[in-house]
Amino acid sequence: MRSPDLSEDSADLVVIGGGSGGLSVASGAAQLGLKVVLYERGEMGGDCLNSGCVPSKALIAAGKAAHAMRHAARFGIANSEPQVDWAKVRAHVADVIATIAPIDSQERFEGLGCRVIREHARFADPQTVVSASSRVKARRIVIAAGGGPSVPPIPGLAQTPYYTNLNVFQLDALPKHLIVLGGGAIGMELAQSFRRLGAAVTVIEMDRCLGRDDAEAAAVVTASLKADGVVLREGAKAVQVSGTAGAISVEIEANGARERIEGSHLLVAVGRSVHTDGLDLEAGGVAFDKTGVINTPYLRTNNSRVWVVGDITGREKFTHAAGFHASVFVTNALFKVKMRADSSPMPHATYTEPELAQVGLTEAAAKAQFGDKVTVTRWGFHENDRAQAERSAEGFAKLVIGPKAKILGATVVGEGAGDLIQLFTLAMANGLTVRAFTKYIAPYPTRGEIVKRVASAYYSPTLFSPRTRKLISVLQRIP
Repeated sequence: MRSPDLSEDSADLVVIGGGSGGLSVASGAAQLGLKVVLYERGEMGGDCLNSGCVPSKALIAAGKAAHAMRHAARFGIANSEPQVDWAKVRAHVADVIATIAPIDSQERFEGLGCRVIREHARFADPQTVVSASSRVKARRIVIAAGGGPSVPPIPGLAQTPYYTNLNVFQLDALPKHLIVLGGGAIGMELAQSFRRLGAAVTVIEMDRCLGRDDAEAAAVVTASLKADGVVLREGAKAVQVSGTAGAISVEIEANGARERIEGSHLLVAVGRSVHTDGLDLEAGGVAFDKTGVINTPYLRTNNSRVWVVGDITGREKFTHAAGFHASVFVTNALFKVKMRADSSPMPHATYTEPELAQVGLTEAAAKAQFGDKVTVTRWGFHENDRAQAERSAEGFAKLVIGPKAKILGATVVGEGAGDLIQLFTLAMANGLTVRAFTKYIAPYPTRGEIVKRVASAYYSPTLFSPRTRKLISVLQRIP
């Protein structure tokens, strides 16, 4: 029922959520001259800025600096044990967030022409969104409510103090022994960082760590974490959690036996869930399920006025995916040009050291789908001069190739993998074959040379075959 004390406003576009996807939609629409109302009940910038990508990468940088001090001897510089001041590490993380925050600030978006309402928003009917002090009827509505950390139903967990990415960066002190539930990207990144800063760390993973990535590449990362002193318990299921602040106990089951792991702090990093509660989607006539809001490949819902971007689409839960979804919405809804959310390959990266990046199919997935039609090429960083000069030659690049030299996928594990994967992503997005990589020149010495090397390896069996050698022998007779 409509509240009598709220006057109704109108807008071309209402955006629910001020995270990466919502801000990109609001910014683009406002700059195109539309009247935009943006709702955000929490911090502007969403998880990525405040509790996800930005603080985690800042913490990773701190851990990397400490690690470099311990291993400086390889460059002729004496190793030294870093003196970690956790309060100052926290201040570094906070300063990075504060430096980036103005880009996502309410003031900036109001400057672009958006009306920003810092309140919880919900549907009143299929074309109206309300909050505590507003009621807006919109031509189009974009739900960009995002998601948050999943919390598994492990007995005792609800009664035990634990952290997630939402609050782990606000720890008062460096943990003595951090137990991490989950060996995915978030769990592995934070496990390595806290270990390098001086905490003992144990990771508990039901399957294998980084299970969605190429197994050979994941093994390089897990070896690095083990070398850092992180204890990895793969194939172990947490069956009971108990304890109080500073004294945590996790009972695991592995290989048919049970054992107890004792620690000081617990971090839950088992994935993400979407935010649909409180949106009153039923009132908006918007269909949804446990994975998110049901939508078409064009990100439109069953209510033709309503679109979705980001985690709530039920697709890839990455910040860059949300940004891409924003461009899909603008292209479809505003420019009236058909563009699918699955029209471009979606890369992902784990920012451990070494980094691991993947786009398209892994070797295992490609062979399961295409069998012996798949060719795999591989080139190690140990054959890259820049990597050797920097004493960081762990890892490799792997290219998965189908018939007619089509690129099916690529994996890079090594320093800078998140940057190097972009060349493969560009090629796949534009339908280029492996041959395209044989034609570009990489500056020497750079890690980027590995991209050209792994692509050229596809042609090596033919180029250096007995038949080609015979042809060259004949051609040499021509003056």
